[in-house]
Amino acid sequence: MTKPLYNSILVTGGCGFIGSHFIEKFSKLYPASKIVNIDNLGYSVSPNTIDLLHRIDNYTFEEVDISNYANLSNIFKKNCFDAVFHFAAESHVDNSIASPYEFINSNIIGTYNILECVRSSNSNQDIFLHHISTDEVYGALSLEGAAFTESNKYLPSSPYSASKASSDLLVEAWSHTFGINYLITNCSNNFGSRQNSEKFIPKIINNALKNINIPIYGSGQNIRDWLYVDDHIDAIISLHVAGKKNTTFNVGGGFEISNIELTHLILKILEERHDQSGLLNLIQFVEDRKGHDFRYAINSSKLLKETGWAPKSSFNENLYKTIQWYVENLFWWDK
Repeated sequence: MTKPLYNSILVTGGCGFIGSHFIEKFSKLYPASKIVNIDNLGYSVSPNTIDLLHRIDNYTFEEVDISNYANLSNIFKKNCFDAVFHFAAESHVDNSIASPYEFINSNIIGTYNILECVRSSNSNQDIFLHHISTDEVYGALSLEGAAFTESNKYLPSSPYSASKASSDLLVEAWSHTFGINYLITNCSNNFGSRQNSEKFIPKIINNALKNINIPIYGSGQNIRDWLYVDDHIDAIISLHVAGKKNTTFNVGGGFEISNIELTHLILKILEERHDQSGLLNLIQFVEDRKGHDFRYAINSSKLLKETGWAPKSSFNENLYKTIQWYVENLFWWDK
């Protein structure tokens, strides 16, 4: 049996898209590690994902909202964690524009509560905190702009990215002031199985499969760097295997494509491989999002240099796998 990286870990937001993939992979790599998952089971969590995780032997679940300090503190008091992997966050930019408070409450207050629980627990045991964040904290790039590195200034454009930038700075401040050991990883746009249909790639796939109009903001020329979720999890684990701490790493897929090009690519795959037709007619250009960042791109050279991590397979290969999963699991979010 593989020696565990940690005897006991806390995962926040582990019923969500990225968190659930982390728990799946970590539990297989380190079956002797105790995994405690806390999640508030919000709208973006599928009952099927909850059921999938409950099949894991070294796993337990507690329904806890990280914005509730008392309940969160009880979890820390009942356990002796070596590390916290902090995935929990409100993450949909549109929702942050419509209702910023939930993002302040979860992403800022929730992260503050976790930091305080770690700080109060560290008199008995030193807990390592890994805070998962986003490339959106850096703001937008022009078409010719160099990809974001860890030295880029924070210039968030939306309530979502501002709340994540704030939480990153809290983690760094609590480390500097109170000695908490941490990692921050800022990742590009993730995709893969089990992602809620509010997100770009699953929305295109789901709408196409259900013959519903596919909304595209503005002219669709905005560019994103796409990271396959399994590669993201490998990057996270590689940092802990390498013993990295008290620094920040950018994690990108190294594949940039405009929203409209990606839409056409997905629809082409569905038509060629899944017996669909006339899907381009579903595209509907809509009023652009407020403050819509034009381009994100991530430079992951620091991560590659210090851990040897790189994406395992091509974007197209991973997109094929993702589309196939949604074709086979179209009703994953049905109650």
